[in-house]
Amino acid sequence: MLSQRKYALELLDDAGLLGCKPASVPMMSNFKPEISVDTLLPDPTSYRRLIGRLIYLTNTRPGLCFFVHKLSQYLASPHQSHYDAALHILRYVKGCPGKGLFFSSTNDLKLTAFSDSDWAACPDTKKSITGYCVFLGPSLISWKSKKQPTVSRSSSEAEYRALTNTACEVQWLQYLLTDLHHTASLPIHLYCDNQSAIKIAQNPTFHERTKHIEIDCHLIREKVQNGIIHLMPIASKDQLADIHTKTLPFTSFSTILSKLNMIDIHDPA
Repeated sequence: MLSQRKYALELLDDAGLLGCKPASVPMMSNFKPEISVDTLLPDPTSYRRLIGRLIYLTNTRPGLCFFVHKLSQYLASPHQSHYDAALHILRYVKGCPGKGLFFSSTNDLKLTAFSDSDWAACPDTKKSITGYCVFLGPSLISWKSKKQPTVSRSSSEAEYRALTNTACEVQWLQYLLTDLHHTASLPIHLYCDNQSAIKIAQNPTFHERTKHIEIDCHLIREKVQNGIIHLMPIASKDQLADIHTKTLPFTSFSTILSKLNMIDIHDPA
């Protein structure tokens, strides 16, 4: 098991939040960090230092990845509301400082991936968010939450760009396993909750609406045709990568977190 409990407690101690009331989720669903009408922080150093330390904490806390990524976009000129949101993340950590990634000793070493996007999530640039998580057997080994570099004209395009990033990560992990003298079983199942994106990958004909993502289409199709990846549909409620693309209510957030094989060995429950 990988846990940063000692580091998390030190982080809480430095912020003076060891005795605070824990929060149930890392960020409130109605919080919009891009809409800040309050005052700028007179000294952003403390905010930048806190975000940097939270980024390090995400090495074993994938549930925090999306929220820390969101707040890290305001390092240049943070507002008081951004700093308060970062402290709210610490209040969530207070409730489960020992939570970490569990790696089972019984592992079939089969790669499985989940890919998702949140179309036009950024209100300033209208860029989408890519999120994915990759499992080796039941164990989570790779995840990411990142703003896409270009603006997508549809949700299908945003999902397809996310699929491409996930496919590249899965391919790299397959090569890594090969270097470790383990042959990954193929095809690797890649789950996506957007039917249009799956249809684009299966359609051998390029249309006017898909020509601008032709390179991404070729990349995915090549891996599908070579039997490396098999695209699988999944219901949105079962999409584990949702935790890396959007703010979820407590019930959905807790359900996905449990499916990421995260446990707290210090939790008496």
